[in-house]
Amino acid sequence: MGCIACHGGDGTTQDKDQAHSDMRREPIAADACDQCHTDQLNDKNSLHSTLRGYQTAIAERATSTTLAKIMEEAFGNHCESCHTSCGQCHVSRPTNLGGGLTAGHDFKKIPPMNLTCTGCHGSRIDMEYKGKNEGIPADVHWTQGGMPCFDCHTADEMHGNVEPPPDHRYDGKASPACTDCHDDVFENKAKISEHRSAHMENIACQVCHAADYKSCYSCHVQKSEEGTPFFKIEPSQMGFKIGLNPEQTEDRPWKWIAVRHVPVDPETFAYYGDNLLPNFDQRPTWLYATPHTIQRITPRTEKCDSCHGNKDVFLTEDDLLPYETKANQSVVVPENEIPKKRGR
Repeated sequence: MGCIACHGGDGTTQDKDQAHSDMRREPIAADACDQCHTDQLNDKNSLHSTLRGYQTAIAERATSTTLAKIMEEAFGNHCESCHTSCGQCHVSRPTNLGGGLTAGHDFKKIPPMNLTCTGCHGSRIDMEYKGKNEGIPADVHWTQGGMPCFDCHTADEMHGNVEPPPDHRYDGKASPACTDCHDDVFENKAKISEHRSAHMENIACQVCHAADYKSCYSCHVQKSEEGTPFFKIEPSQMGFKIGLNPEQTEDRPWKWIAVRHVPVDPETFAYYGDNLLPNFDQRPTWLYATPHTIQRITPRTEKCDSCHGNKDVFLTEDDLLPYETKANQSVVVPENEIPKKRGR
């Protein structure tokens, strides 16, 4: 295969300008990869390619009119850079990281995790998983197993080989799920009292087995005087909060889940117009979370009263900022629903 097969251009001429016409710096699946890898890619279903998760969240908080205004310019300036093409995993670093080939022009069947996965998912996932946050241990899957991302997040997931297409990362069956590997928790209910039915049926695994993780606050997007898009964000915070599951389903039946604050507020897109998120309260700012700080022993597994009767570990109205009180009513825990103190 020559350069043209992926990057386009005109190979029939020696004229430089004509030869480089209609070239693609970043080949996309439809123009290049899909020609051969027909059994591996379903690009329209991949959240990495479509960014459907971002669009789903924005659409819930906007109206059709304000969504169109956001998508017209703001999304492209500030959100779309997180899109990745096939080449940005298998050949180069993603463009929003500055690009650059990872190993000459060699294609890597398994992308280098530190330059691709954690290159983008760095400030939260990489720092959590590898124990880079001060005082917080690395995830047990990293310290004990040295497991790369691909041990849990499969090629089918990355390539979008899922039906129906997910609207966001937690749409559909939990994948990966803790019980994909730890199926013995059901067999060990008798040995581990906390794994008996009341806990297993009502509490997501992360509630007990995740250490503290990062929450982010108040992102505001804008452009410099020179026209360069940028954003400002409030300082992140480490912590742990248990909230109510606002959408209990057969795949995620738990009442109690770990929740993480996401960096959005009513004025996130104010640079591009007034009141562009008029339905801000339709979606929580504290969302379902799967922290990459898993431990067998955590502060919540040490004793019953680490959770029972301990208001500090639950998301209550005291934890909410004034502009987000209404938005989080489906996840915030009323004080009368906090499990009673057990005395042990």
